[in-house]
Amino acid sequence: MNTPAFELAPPDLSAWRAGNTGTEGVWSFDSGRPGPHVMLSALVHGNELCGAWALRGLLEAGVRPARGTLTLAFCNLEAFDRFDVRDHDASRFVDEDLNRQWLPARMAEGGTRERRRAAALQAFVARADWLLDLHSMHESGAPLALTGLQARNLALARQLRTPAHVVVDAGHQDGVRMRDFGRFGAPDAQAPDTRSLLVECGFHGDPASVAVARDQCVRFLDAAGLLAPGAEASQLPGWRQPDAPHQWALHVTGPVVARSARFRFTEAFTGLEVIAKAGTVIGDNDGEPVATPYDDCVLVMPSTRQARAGVTVVRFARRTLLR
Repeated sequence: MNTPAFELAPPDLSAWRAGNTGTEGVWSFDSGRPGPHVMLSALVHGNELCGAWALRGLLEAGVRPARGTLTLAFCNLEAFDRFDVRDHDASRFVDEDLNRQWLPARMAEGGTRERRRAAALQAFVARADWLLDLHSMHESGAPLALTGLQARNLALARQLRTPAHVVVDAGHQDGVRMRDFGRFGAPDAQAPDTRSLLVECGFHGDPASVAVARDQCVRFLDAAGLLAPGAEASQLPGWRQPDAPHQWALHVTGPVVARSARFRFTEAFTGLEVIAKAGTVIGDNDGEPVATPYDDCVLVMPSTRQARAGVTVVRFARRTLLR
């Protein structure tokens, strides 16, 4: 795959780095009125800049919750500090992927910087009722909302009316994501009041990813009921983008996990391709052909940029039109 041009500069977070909670990079504002605790997170990966731009914008605009509590978290600051546009993948994490460490045993063990950072953030995530985790992608592609398997999150994605593609998936084999941690990963009957979405806003270096992140923040805060009447128009003008003309649910049926860094695709897939025929070979996994398992198979987030043993390089999905 060709590497897209990285055109998004990293935001200056120096004025916002300390936070107001005693935990670096974490801000929290309590309205004093009953309502949900909403958490917006960015920089879970240090080279995914769009969410950091959006959270900085919320802080600069002085956005405060009209009810409930709003927490904003710049997550992997150590990785972000290493950001170099000439080798941006190197700042995805320091020791290991922060978005695979959300298991109590891993956080308690604390053997890596990411596990220690997850432990420091754990209490904020555990207290949150709603979580929007802002990410971006290794390759150019349309934005995606990832809901997990919970019907409540799919219903929220439909309520937000964008992005156009909503991924219904069980997560990753190599660890638990933040958006699946604790109550967020529980069945609907056990945690009916929680909501959690992970949004992939586009390619890491595409300035358009910032517009997607801002749009998702506004929609999420509005859906949670945290914005005061008129706050969006007065404090965040231009943040809300047009609704998607329609939305597709992409029901992931399984991942393709690389055996090594030698995994290769047969074509330069960019994601959301619909492969018409079952049995179509789309890649080579250390000498084993990788073929689509059914007709009209959708390829979700194909990328070899982080390929190594145990890493998901693409997911297969069936799609249905959300109405």
